[in-house]
Amino acid sequence: MVHRLAAALLLTFTATTHAQDTPTERDAARDVLRKMSALEQSLDVPGLVTRLTGPNAERDQVVARARELMDKELLSLADDIATHPEIGFEEKRSVGKLIDYLQRHEFSVETGSAGLTTAFIAKYRRNNGGPTLGVIVEYDALRGTKGPFHGDQHSAQGPVGLAAAVAMSEYLARTKAPGSVIVYGAPGEEMMPPNAKTVMHDAHVFDAADVIVRSHSSSTTSRPAHGFGSCCLNIVGAKYTFSGAPTHQMTPWNGRNALEAVIKLFENINSVRASIRPEARIQGVILEGGAAPNVVPDRTVADFYIRYPDEVYLQQVVEFVDNAATAAALATGTKVKIDHYGKDLDGIGLATLAEVGFAYMKGFGATGVSPEPAKPQGYEETGSVSRDIPGIGLSAQSSTFSNHTYEMDADNLKEIGHKGFTVDAQAMAAVLFDFATRADYRAAVKKEFDGIKALFGEYQTALKKVYTVPSVPDPK
Repeated sequence: MVHRLAAALLLTFTATTHAQDTPTERDAARDVLRKMSALEQSLDVPGLVTRLTGPNAERDQVVARARELMDKELLSLADDIATHPEIGFEEKRSVGKLIDYLQRHEFSVETGSAGLTTAFIAKYRRNNGGPTLGVIVEYDALRGTKGPFHGDQHSAQGPVGLAAAVAMSEYLARTKAPGSVIVYGAPGEEMMPPNAKTVMHDAHVFDAADVIVRSHSSSTTSRPAHGFGSCCLNIVGAKYTFSGAPTHQMTPWNGRNALEAVIKLFENINSVRASIRPEARIQGVILEGGAAPNVVPDRTVADFYIRYPDEVYLQQVVEFVDNAATAAALATGTKVKIDHYGKDLDGIGLATLAEVGFAYMKGFGATGVSPEPAKPQGYEETGSVSRDIPGIGLSAQSSTFSNHTYEMDADNLKEIGHKGFTVDAQAMAAVLFDFATRADYRAAVKKEFDGIKALFGEYQTALKKVYTVPSVPDPK
């Protein structure tokens, strides 16, 4: 059983595994990382894992129930959603299937959370006070040139979360133990705007939760190191809309060419790349480029994800791109509207949750295990929720292919996908059980979360001192 793996964890977990992405970050955060190391040592996470993952008949019953639900009902639901993909904020069929299942298992459901049509909140009808266990489920498909497809396996995130939520709610009701279960349906994970979880968080949708869990597809069984960071760099979503004046292409001087403006935007960005730190990623596409070759385009739109490992220097990169757009408009006699429509930022990850979840995943037979912790990151991509509420994202291997591929989509329906999804559901149920039934565990999670959150503020202050902007004098 899972307790046999605790000894192995003692060899793989160290308090020094966490690090930031760049040498600049690591140097600026040196004192912060030292304090974080002391915090982790005080928690004795390996010892905590040993105690929690030892023999426990009640936990094993909850885990077995989660597996039974997956085997008998929810893997087939995951397959159904996988073969009927819907892109973000249009997931009406998928949401309907998930809500119907929750209602049949004694959950009351409110839809349209935070004004998002395909968001929902589901509460178990026999909830019994705190602690409140939150489960985030997702269901949107990727946008692809061949149409929507579940190449990130969000098709299974709902069924996985439902298995754990139902198993835990049934246990709490059966034993009359204190605790509540809430399922949060979060749409459009792959899309901005809006960042659905940030919108929901700003609307206080998640406020009741004491802990939040979710799952996600992965080509390896892994967990992040403790600390703060992001899976995919900090991101600002920015849209640049250029307005010109139409005319016949044979007399272009009578108009102003918005296509030339958007092309100049890309050229301007390339011209300043040497002045931007090399870790930056500036990724853009032209959404609108004109309607006909014989008409000077009077409207064009470019959409960018501007990325950097930390959010402090990211603001300088955003300023570079904004200035490139303004200069492009000036150079072409057009006008530009700049819309910073969304952002994904660093979140907080906890070893007290990640290492316990990792031990459970291995104990339940996860494949493709990566022994060392990955980079620090929050448990959800926006960063906003994980800064305020502790949680974990579980990632058992569910494909041998990388994310956002047609091959990972195909693995949704194969044994490797089904096995990974089932392991995630079991591990999620086990972690929720431990959090609900062990006050000492909840205290350890809170101590780590509060400590890292305070250090996150120190880290950002240190970075602001490092990332100075050169002083450029006026020409003489």
